[in-house]
Amino acid sequence: MGEIEVDGHLIKITNPEKLIWENQGITKMDYIQYLLDVSSYLIQHAKERLLMIWVYPHGIYGKKIEKRSVPQTAPEWVSHTFYKEKERILLNDRATLVWAANYGAIEFHVPFDRHDKTDYPLEMVFDLDPPEDNSFDLVLEVAIKLKHLLESLGLASVPRTSGSSGMQVFVPIQPNYTFEQTRKINTFVAQYFAEQMSQHITLERVVSKRGNKLYFDYLQLWRGRTMPVVYSARAKSEPTVATPLTWEEVEAGIKPTDFTILNMKKRIQEMGDLFNTVTTEKLNQSLDDILNFIEKNKD
Repeated sequence: MGEIEVDGHLIKITNPEKLIWENQGITKMDYIQYLLDVSSYLIQHAKERLLMIWVYPHGIYGKKIEKRSVPQTAPEWVSHTFYKEKERILLNDRATLVWAANYGAIEFHVPFDRHDKTDYPLEMVFDLDPPEDNSFDLVLEVAIKLKHLLESLGLASVPRTSGSSGMQVFVPIQPNYTFEQTRKINTFVAQYFAEQMSQHITLERVVSKRGNKLYFDYLQLWRGRTMPVVYSARAKSEPTVATPLTWEEVEAGIKPTDFTILNMKKRIQEMGDLFNTVTTEKLNQSLDDILNFIEKNKD
């Protein structure tokens, strides 16, 4: 059992040499060190949002357990808040991050709103899931078209890999629009794409009914639903990470497996935090003009 001191808290790491990603020889302690390396950026996305973690007690190929409430075994210093009469985890500091990883968390997910200002999402998100043949070229193509459409609406956006098989496009916004208002815009954009690229895009949420089409997910942006925290690892055969990108990288062509916990520290050192317009240097973009346009042009 190893020990690590984080922000004044001494944390005993259980099974530090346990292999999490066996093929790459990545141990639990390696994983915790990665989280510390990216902690200042990861926490900025998660801060004051109700955390949901996926715990894998039997390894990444085993059964996962969803945790939202603070376990009884957690130390009292774990960041938390009382929400709807439950003690919910908040990922507000490095010590809580390391505690969660030691507890078994591999994936960190957060909702779109803060616990102290519920129902007002901090960003709009479009989630692009590849067709069943996992053709990522189509994901890239649609993402670029989405960027251009958003630009025509006066909105800047940030692309990122999901860390799994797809891609997400984030649009940072003023935190004074309701989920209902942002859903109107997501629906408007999604229907436009479904009409323009009907041979390649589906809005069908049921996987078995999608056929070999890209799923343009506009429904995830809603109360209580979550997205992976930026720079969170994912429980895949390779240690892939939810990684923000430049639009130039999307245009040049990338694949999700290009970005792992093995190269993320160097990437951030060289390129900076490409998610900062969503977090630390947030663009508080107005949606007023788009909402007015949709209202005027509805059937």
